[in-house]
Amino acid sequence: MTPESHSLTDTDHPSAAPPPGCPAHDLGPGGLRRLYGPGAEDLGAVYEKLRAEHGPVAPALLHGDLPIWVVLGHSENMHMVSTPSHFCRDTRLWTPMQDGTAKPDNPLMPHLAWQPLCSHAEGDEHLRLRGAVSGAMSTIDYRAIRRHINRATQHLVNKFCEQGRADLVSQFAERLPMVVMCEIFGMPEEYNDRLVEAARDLPKGTETALASNAYIMDVLMRLTARRRAEPKDDFTSHLINHPARLTDEEVAQHLRLVLIVASESCANLLANVLRVVLTDPGFRAQLNGGQMTVPEAVEQTLWDEPPFSSVIAYFAKQDTELAGQRIRQGDGLLLGIAPGNVDPRVRPDLKANMQGNRSHLAFSGGPHECPGQDIGRAIADVGVDALLNRVPDIQLACDEHELRWRETISNRHLVELPVKFEPGPQQEVTLSSPAESVPSQRTGSRVAAEQPRPTAPESVDTPGTPQPTPASGQAGRRGVFHRFLRWLGGK
Repeated sequence: MTPESHSLTDTDHPSAAPPPGCPAHDLGPGGLRRLYGPGAEDLGAVYEKLRAEHGPVAPALLHGDLPIWVVLGHSENMHMVSTPSHFCRDTRLWTPMQDGTAKPDNPLMPHLAWQPLCSHAEGDEHLRLRGAVSGAMSTIDYRAIRRHINRATQHLVNKFCEQGRADLVSQFAERLPMVVMCEIFGMPEEYNDRLVEAARDLPKGTETALASNAYIMDVLMRLTARRRAEPKDDFTSHLINHPARLTDEEVAQHLRLVLIVASESCANLLANVLRVVLTDPGFRAQLNGGQMTVPEAVEQTLWDEPPFSSVIAYFAKQDTELAGQRIRQGDGLLLGIAPGNVDPRVRPDLKANMQGNRSHLAFSGGPHECPGQDIGRAIADVGVDALLNRVPDIQLACDEHELRWRETISNRHLVELPVKFEPGPQQEVTLSSPAESVPSQRTGSRVAAEQPRPTAPESVDTPGTPQPTPASGQAGRRGVFHRFLRWLGGK
C-alpha cells in the first residue's frame, strides 16, 4: 500500500459508513476500526488486528470517530517520543481541535484539553516546568521512602489481617500509593478515604469528577500556602523553592498531576503484579525459590501488563513519515504502550522472561518520560514484598475466570482481587515522623541511583530563566483544570 492510502483527513465521508446490521458495524467512516464501542471491548485484540492489517503504525478512530494513528511498534513509539522536532504533546495542534470536530462533550476531552502543565508544554516552558518537577524529585530520600512504604504496608495489612479475607484492590493497591504520596508531599494528615476515592474518580471526567477535582485542589492549594509560609524537607517545599519560581497555582496543578498519575499507575501496577503472583504457579514458584526477585517480577509485569496501556496523544508538528505511513501536520498519534510492549519484532516469544530488561514503554521516553518511575518501582517492589512476607499463605479467593476488568483506552483496571489467608494478629507500626524545616531548595542527588533504561534516552530537564512569582493565590483559588471540568459539565 502507498503512504497515501490511509490519510486521516478523509475519513468522514458519510458513504464510507457501513449500513445498519452490517457485520462491519464496529468499523467507522473509511472502514477504519474504532477504538471504542462494542467492537473494541478487547483493545488488545483490536491492536493485533490493526498490526496485521497495517503494520506498526495504523489508522483508527477515537470516540466521536475522531481520526488517530495508533503507533503499535516498539521502535516507532520510541522514535515518536524521542523526536520533539516532529512530534509533541500540545493538543492545540490536533486538527480536530482546530476545526471543532472534537466536541466539548467528547468523553476523552479531559485527556485532550490543553493545560499549562509540563506534560503538555514544549520548548523553554517545558524545560522550566519539568525542571522544577524533576528538581524536586531529585531531593527525595529513597531509603527513607522505602522504609515508609514498608510501614504503610504493615498498617494497611493490620486493617484486614484478622479477618482472613480481603480485596487487594480496594483495601491495598488503591490505598498504598496515596499513603506514600501524602508522605512525599508532606501532608500525611490529609490521607483519608475521601482523598483515595477522589483520586480514582477525577480522571473519569464525569459529573462527580468536578467535586473530586475541587476537593483535591483545595487540599493541594492549602498545602502550597502552608509550605510557602513554612518550608519543610518535602517534595512540595522543594517544588516551591526551585529556581524556576512556580506560582502557587502552578505548584498545586503539578502536585495534582503527580498525585493522580502516581495513584492510578501504582494502583494498577500493584494489582497486576499481585494478580500474576496469585494466578501463575510458575511465577510464584520462581519468587519463592529465589529464581526471580520482586523487582524482576515488577519489571516483567511492566512488560506484560503496563499500568497505562496508551497515552493520548502526540501530535505531528509538520508533515512527516512513520513506518511508511504519511503523517500530516496536525495528525494525532496514540502512544501504544501495551501493543508496543508485545511487538513481535522485539518479543517473538511473549512467554519468555525478560530478565529485568527495562526497555519497555511503561514509563514512555524522551522529554516526557515519567519523572516519578523510581517512586512507582519502589512502591511496587517494597509493597508486594512486604505483603507476601506478612501473609505468605495468601491465595486467590475465587476462580481466575471470575476476575473482572474495567478497560478504557488508557488502561486496563482490575476491579477486585479477592484473597484468603490464615487470620493473624495486628502488628505495631508507626506511620510517619514530622518533616524537618529547610531554608531553601536542596541540590543534592538522589540517594538511590536510577538504573539506566537501555533504549529510552535521558530527558534533559533544566530550569529555564526564572520568572517573577505573582502574589500567592488564596487557598481556595480554582485551577485551570477545575474550570475546564465545570465547562465540560455545562456549568
